[in-house]
Amino acid sequence: MSTKITIEPVTRVEGHGKVTIHLDDNNQVERARLHIVEFRGFERFIQGRPFWEVPVTIQRLCGICPVSHHLAAAKAMDRIVGVDVLTPVAEKMRRLMHYGQIFQSHSLHFFHLCSPDLLFGFDADVAIRNVIGVAQKHPELAVQGVMMRKYGQEIIKATAGKKIHGTGAIPGGINKNLSIEERDALLKDIDQQIEWAQGAVKLAQDYTVSHLDEALAFANFPSHHLSLVREDGAMDLYHGNLRAIDAAGETVFDQVDYANYTNYIAEEVRDYSYMKFPYIKSIGPEDGWYRVGPLARVNACNFIDTPLAEASRQAFMAVTEGKPNNLSLAYHWARMIEVLHAVEKIQLLLHDPDLQGTDLLLKGDRREEAVGLIEAPRGTLFHHYKVNEGGQVTMCNLIVSTTNNNEPMNRAVESVAKTYLSGQTITEGLLNHVEVAIRAYDPCLSCATHALGRMPLEVQVLDREGSVLDRRATR
Repeated sequence: MSTKITIEPVTRVEGHGKVTIHLDDNNQVERARLHIVEFRGFERFIQGRPFWEVPVTIQRLCGICPVSHHLAAAKAMDRIVGVDVLTPVAEKMRRLMHYGQIFQSHSLHFFHLCSPDLLFGFDADVAIRNVIGVAQKHPELAVQGVMMRKYGQEIIKATAGKKIHGTGAIPGGINKNLSIEERDALLKDIDQQIEWAQGAVKLAQDYTVSHLDEALAFANFPSHHLSLVREDGAMDLYHGNLRAIDAAGETVFDQVDYANYTNYIAEEVRDYSYMKFPYIKSIGPEDGWYRVGPLARVNACNFIDTPLAEASRQAFMAVTEGKPNNLSLAYHWARMIEVLHAVEKIQLLLHDPDLQGTDLLLKGDRREEAVGLIEAPRGTLFHHYKVNEGGQVTMCNLIVSTTNNNEPMNRAVESVAKTYLSGQTITEGLLNHVEVAIRAYDPCLSCATHALGRMPLEVQVLDREGSVLDRRATR
């Protein structure tokens, strides 16, 4: 008779999820799965809303990465209003907003959510393996994490109007520029932020290299990698074309216009999760799954166009002799490389006089369908909409970053469970190994709660003894 172990909730992630682990009679792990147990339904209730509300409304999916949804939706709505190329001030303000989001989100995840595992060990006493423990044992790192996130939030406030659920991006452009006072306030702290970002890269790099043997045994499996890249192959977190590579670095497809993503990416559903399972259509659902996010982006790009981050990328790729790095624990190092890239981009943009421009908005001939993509902190984010002649949304499909990473996270959970739990006396520390694998992907489980088709609803009427008197169901 099999035994089931449940980890609920998964901790130190955004949103609600659980893990189930099934052991056979010999105490060997048979199966382990990550379940997403909440459902929000944004794809349904955004229908009927006017398109100009979408960038503000759809970001209510999340309080951690609203900027990413705000910008992906705005990019789609640009196309709906007939704008293919924004004014320089509009694009640069959006980019600044986006780099601020990357900077603060990555800093939050690394210092507050992941660092307890890296600093104290996966098996450390749970009483200290948390952000309070970090503040007590490594106060300088705790303060650094808080201040880096604060700086990114100030960038968002200056570009979006407020730190959470801002309104800066509108169909066809933006609704404000960056004042001289805002610029100077942000420039005052930029050198410190760059110094801290370099230190964060070193911390993540040193950890990965010094624990390489452990990382090789910890959720290390070959996969495809998907991301946006620029036409010259550079990393571009705001805009670009789709590139997919396999585990050896060979190209699956490249420079694909993301408006045509449905020709290359499909989705399936499974009965144990409200999260969809995307895959590359030409390969199929069995083997066509892929990873997104910092690891995929660093693997897939040819180079990074800021010098400090590019030097860090080269050190990262040297570990695998130029081939893609498939270590789940390497996500942390790649994430900090992106933090450094983001702050370098912020510095360049803050010195750009276009941000004080007044040409904020464009419009053209209306369209009925559009796709907006962006590289969110957690990975490639798809927003797809149809709008009728009256301006109402008639279709919305979201493939969020964590959804793209659904299959890799499930494989990571099963790999770690089989490696560390089979035949063992189960302890909290061993179970935390499974959570460490999930946290490496920085999942935003709230954003990822979407499903294809119609959600079942069942209502039961029970008597006081618990017997079912009546049942009604829709499917």
